[in-house]
Amino acid sequence: MMSGTWNWLVTAAMLSGLWGVAGAGAAAGKVYVANEESDTVSVLDAASFRMLANVRVGARPHNVQASPDGQRVWVTNNGEPATADASAHQGMGKEEHQAMGRAGAVWVIDASSDAVVAKIPVGLHPAHVVLTPDGRFAYVTNGGDNTLSVIDASTQRRVSTIAVGKFPHGIRFSPDGTQAYVANLKGGTVSVVDTASQKEVTQIPVGKGPAQVGFTPDGRLAFVSLSEENAVAVIDPATRKVLRRIAVGTVPIQLFATPDSRTLLVANQGTRHKPGKTISMIDLGSFEVVKTVETGSGTHGVALDREGRYAYITNTYAGSLSVLDISKRSVVATVPVGKGPNGVSVRP
Repeated sequence: MMSGTWNWLVTAAMLSGLWGVAGAGAAAGKVYVANEESDTVSVLDAASFRMLANVRVGARPHNVQASPDGQRVWVTNNGEPATADASAHQGMGKEEHQAMGRAGAVWVIDASSDAVVAKIPVGLHPAHVVLTPDGRFAYVTNGGDNTLSVIDASTQRRVSTIAVGKFPHGIRFSPDGTQAYVANLKGGTVSVVDTASQKEVTQIPVGKGPAQVGFTPDGRLAFVSLSEENAVAVIDPATRKVLRRIAVGTVPIQLFATPDSRTLLVANQGTRHKPGKTISMIDLGSFEVVKTVETGSGTHGVALDREGRYAYITNTYAGSLSVLDISKRSVVATVPVGKGPNGVSVRP
């Protein structure tokens, strides 16, 4: 008890010193965290790191994504809490992420009021949701039926269903918005989806346990975390070939490139029995890990602010959010959130 109290006091002292500094130099915004085991989304001030609200959402929310204009926040979940199977989806490991066996949903939060304003049914066991760069469509990976749900963001209605690989999980768009890359967790591939036709055009063989994909903002490179190989595969988007693999920590999950396209951040979650607690920082010139930063138990989600100053990192097993100063390559704050935090997004 004394140790826990001391840690909390240290964190509080750090935050009290940072509030004035961060508030003076950072743009206003919010950070949204999907707490899978609390059925909530935590809302934090992006400048001061203070908790603003906890929004009740559907059962076992896994991923959250702010729209490009910052007006809406989209959350994947498994429907109303009373109807969900609470035994499933306990965390990302080799045997986890089993299909729920029932239709899921995406709930939409109004970012000005932090109130839920829409509930949209999607496919089985939805994992990630992303918005096209122009904000017109939301794409949702449905791990339980190997599809993507495409939602018209203005009408908040599902307009298309796209067949992809086995157990789609992470998804991101190319910077120009013409393609979506989808990590097929149990298929060992990345699906390439043409957003104009809303069809899969090919699958790229990448390795074991692909969990999340990403691009450099300049479009030069794409990436996929290989959760069963403790590595990241680097993909050439022009040839759709794997260029190399980079060893990272155990069970890498989410990854994100910095706005200057120079550094890739990779969250190493580990397993529930042997948690990982680090971020691998990869130099995209040398393709080497130049720094390994300790965050918290079960490092999972990664999101960056637009300026590339801070990375916000969820610690699934610790129930916290770490704030990483990217230029200093060090954690400057750790904030308690809900239980089992997974996805994270920054609203501008």
